Amino acid sequence: MTIKELANRSLELNAIDKIHLVEMLLSSLDKPDDEIEAAWIKEAEARYEAYEKGELRTIPFDEAI
Repeated sequence: MTIKELANRSLELNAIDKIHLVEMLLSSLDKPDDEIEAAWIKEAEARYEAYEKGELRTIPFDEAI
């Protein structure tokens, strides 16, 4: 089945089934990459450690906004 055929068949679904299909498709795109996730965790931990040691210049929330 081609993408166009699939799209045409999808358009024949009732509203609820279309919503479920969209949710399934979107959730399939939102899978975390383990390598990227690990890199962000490492970065966050390094930043927090630097903050705790007083090595980072911080800005109060109200000023940042």
